[in-house]
Amino acid sequence: MIVSILFVMFVGLGGGLTVGAGFVAFLTVMGIVPRLMQLTKTMRFVQAYEGAVISGAVFGGWETLNMNHFFLSEWLAVPVGLLAGMFVGMLAAALTEVLNVLPILAKRIGFGSKIIILLMAIVFGKIAGSLFHWLYFIHHS
Repeated sequence: MIVSILFVMFVGLGGGLTVGAGFVAFLTVMGIVPRLMQLTKTMRFVQAYEGAVISGAVFGGWETLNMNHFFLSEWLAVPVGLLAGMFVGMLAAALTEVLNVLPILAKRIGFGSKIIILLMAIVFGKIAGSLFHWLYFIHHS
C-alpha cells in the first residue's frame, strides 16, 4: 500500500515538473509574454504580467489538486469570462505572430494576397465554435 502511494506521488511530481517545465519553456523560449506586452504597448506592467502568470499557474494547480469548487455568480462570470477570452485570444495572436504561422499558411494554400480573409475565417470560426459550445453543450449536459 505504501509503495503504491509513493509511486503515485512520484509519478504526479514527475508529471507536474514536466508540465511546469514545458510551460516555462513555452513562455520564455518563444517570447510570448514579451511579445504580448509589445503588441499591447504595456511594457511598464512587466511585474504585473509576471505576477499574473505565476499566480495563475499556482492558483490553477492548487484548484486542480483541491477538492473544493470555485463558483462565480452569473454577473461576475460574464466579465471574468470576457477577460479570460480576450487574454487567450491575445496570447494566441502573439503566438501565431511569433511563429509566423499565418504568412506561411497563407502562402501554402495560395491566399498570400488575401490574408485578411484567412484571419477573419479564424476569428469567426472561433466565435462560432465558442457560441456553439456554450449554447448547446453547456445547456444540454
